Amino acid sequence: MSRVARNPVVIPSGVEATIVDGQILVKGPLGTLTQSMSKNVKVEKVDGRLEFAANDKSIPAKAMSGTMRALVANMVHGVSKGFERRLNLVGVGYRAQAQGDKLNLTLGFSHPVVHPMPTGVKVETPTQTEIVIKGIDKQQVGEVAAQVRAYRRPEPYKGKGVRYSDEVIVLKETKKK
Repeated sequence: MSRVARNPVVIPSGVEATIVDGQILVKGPLGTLTQSMSKNVKVEKVDGRLEFAANDKSIPAKAMSGTMRALVANMVHGVSKGFERRLNLVGVGYRAQAQGDKLNLTLGFSHPVVHPMPTGVKVETPTQTEIVIKGIDKQQVGEVAAQVRAYRRPEPYKGKGVRYSDEVIVLKETKKK
């Protein structure tokens, strides 16, 4: 059995998890998320926690049991506390501004970049060079952050571009005469 799947997912107060028709539904104060269950994984709700186990001894079933446990744990965390990803803009004249469900970026191009936010994801700009992306779905928050970063990745000589706040850029040495 997967070592990840051995740990049960504890459901905190205020969060409700139900298993219906091959779907796991998690409701919390921040919203609702659903995940379809794998046929290889057996999920049981036992007094305030979800337990995961593989249906058989095959390697794919063992692997999927750990994957399902991790996905459901992220769902429970998302509907109770939420996820956020922070980005920083490094470069002269690089700015960001949140307007409703759109993020306006000035990244040194001849045109401004407007990135629409999908439903369920909110964006904030505490300063002109800082972007905070928030949501309840960990995958969606990470995907939006990666899309925004892809507009202008950090370049290796000066480090200019859009980077994650915890990202470390190793700068290359410039050519010597």
